Amino acid sequence: MAETIYALSSGAVPSGVAVIRVSGLMTGEIVDALCGRVPEPRKAMLARLRDPKTQDILDEALVLYFKGPASFTGEDVAEFQCHGGRAVVSRLLGVLGSFETCRPAEPGEFTRRAFHHGRMDLTEVEGLADLIAAETDGQRKQALRQMGGALGSLYEGWRKRLIHMRAMIEADFDFADEEDVPGSVADEVWAGAAELHEEITDHLARSRSGERLRSGLQVVLMGAPNAGKSSLLNGIAGRDVAIVTEEAGTTRDVIEVHLDLGGYPVTLADTAGLRATDGIVEREGIRRAEQKGREADLILWAVEPDGVPADDPEAGLPVDLRAVIPVWTVHTKADLETLPKQDSSGTSEEIPCSIRNANGLVPLLSRLTHFAEEMISVGEAPLATRDRHRHYLGACLSGLQTAVEAQHLPSELRAEDLRRAADALGRITGRIDVEDLLDVIFRDFCIGK
Repeated sequence: MAETIYALSSGAVPSGVAVIRVSGLMTGEIVDALCGRVPEPRKAMLARLRDPKTQDILDEALVLYFKGPASFTGEDVAEFQCHGGRAVVSRLLGVLGSFETCRPAEPGEFTRRAFHHGRMDLTEVEGLADLIAAETDGQRKQALRQMGGALGSLYEGWRKRLIHMRAMIEADFDFADEEDVPGSVADEVWAGAAELHEEITDHLARSRSGERLRSGLQVVLMGAPNAGKSSLLNGIAGRDVAIVTEEAGTTRDVIEVHLDLGGYPVTLADTAGLRATDGIVEREGIRRAEQKGREADLILWAVEPDGVPADDPEAGLPVDLRAVIPVWTVHTKADLETLPKQDSSGTSEEIPCSIRNANGLVPLLSRLTHFAEEMISVGEAPLATRDRHRHYLGACLSGLQTAVEAQHLPSELRAEDLRRAADALGRITGRIDVEDLLDVIFRDFCIGK
């Protein structure tokens, strides 16, 4: 990493202020060339920036200098907080690029250097990515906890316990005759391994909420053609997302809107009406509707007055789908005042809706918010948030289970299973053998971060 990198780290220009970040061995030299001196570390300095070759004044800016390793990347880092005009930013970036071995940063390269210098583990890196992408307050809180190291600390603690178990087992069979090694240490180790297996299993079960919070709860609108699904989607979105006409079967593809309900992310999808049809395009739309329903956390079955309920065989909603996905009946095209009062406990699955009434969507949105809170609420405990975490936690559990249950095998082989379990945890945080993962993890980062 001999090259020094630079990038615009703030938002798109023009803007009131633009932040340009520099990291690498030449950082101090670059700051001195532009400002005439290097400010004290972590103290802002107001300076006129000059082109070292022409001595033209580029801008007047606040300059911050961070001496490595006490910086974000672990290298010498500088930030130029200049005016956010296109010409100013363009010229300053051009001057930075004129320095030898100084080049524009690639997406996520500042964070990647922070990882390589031990400033962050991979779970913290992913937490930072989630924080940048957070759209709701719940996602922001979870990302902050992960970026703060809570998840990495949990996994690293488990890994150290496994390493200690291995050490005790190896001491047991390498130095069994020594007085310093306590007897029956193996029994204590396998009991500890079984306890850790239970902890990780419980963690995985609770982590479903963390994954839902990161990706969003999936709610799918289904029903017969002309049941009012598209109108309901538009009403909830507050804009014309889907085409609404008197013609049945207008919706052919899946249309999604993203909602923030009480700080919880919810994706609401409108789908093609279910019915028997000879049309090739409509049949494909119905197939996609059923597929989307199978991926849902909740199905809203839209029923117009005198419509077909979800459990009626004529509705076309597959029985196996209804068996595994909760289904709420939403009575569309109805005046709320003419419908029966709802159960105040909020357990009723019959919900009246009317997009013509100012408060016609309140019962549905209230129920959806309550449902999201129950499904996604994660508390303060660190939770796995990605499929990558779940994969390696599963591998860790597999190694632990084999080690605990294989009592007929020699301790050397069971200790090897503990090593596999520890290595799986190490791959989550990036402690061992993760080079092949890095490009995948960093490719979606924005430039300048």
